[in-house]
Amino acid sequence: MRIRRHIPPIAAWSLSEAMRRRLKQWGLAALGALVAGYLTAYLVIFPAPILPGHETVPRVLGMAEPEAQTVLGEVSLKVHNGGTEPHPTAPQGTVIWQDPPPGVIAPENTEVTLVVSAGPPKIPVPDVAGLDGPLAERLIAAAGLTVSQVDSLQAPLPRGVVMLTRPAAGSLLAPGGGVTVVVSRGAPTITVPNLLGMTQSDARTRLEIEGLSLGAATRQRTADAPPGTVVAQRPAAGTLAAAGTVVDIVVARSPQ
Repeated sequence: MRIRRHIPPIAAWSLSEAMRRRLKQWGLAALGALVAGYLTAYLVIFPAPILPGHETVPRVLGMAEPEAQTVLGEVSLKVHNGGTEPHPTAPQGTVIWQDPPPGVIAPENTEVTLVVSAGPPKIPVPDVAGLDGPLAERLIAAAGLTVSQVDSLQAPLPRGVVMLTRPAAGSLLAPGGGVTVVVSRGAPTITVPNLLGMTQSDARTRLEIEGLSLGAATRQRTADAPPGTVVAQRPAAGTLAAAGTVVDIVVARSPQ
């Protein structure tokens, strides 16, 4: 047995004015939500140009400059050289800034300005002239550089005082760059004694008495002097030298 129900046509339905307004508001809200969702997906989740002849600017930050130029060229964008800037961590030659930024929709052939890393900031060599050698070395290390070598020269300054650095103070070096420190050996006020004819042991003792040091002792065959005696020296006898100057000698050995 079937029961037939009579449902009046929609046109015959009777809705109050308040219900009509409410249905209209719901419809507008649903339409707005649909449009917002579409635009969110279109522009944010899956961004794509809206107008023909426009491209999405790709992200090239962190890329090597040649790679970034290739990526931008593939989407019909041009590259404008924005120069270089020091960067504490980015390797030299990598892109550290771009304008327009990634994700922007831009017309084809738009210029994208790229700034490339010049590597870590350069460090100036500190001015340590006139300071004691060990203190100067500590200051150079504290600046982020290294003392690669210590040289000495005779000069009218106290022994061990820094005269200059190579490269000179104020020169810019990469972090960890090497600096040569030149210190004074003191003023040349000691007369180098005559060591010729002395034994090597006596020559050492005489030099130490004068405040000098014995350096290399090479041997040479000769029949002009007794074996074991000094036959030559450098610096020569009578030369003025600073305290601690090293004197090299040549010692005679048997001609046989």
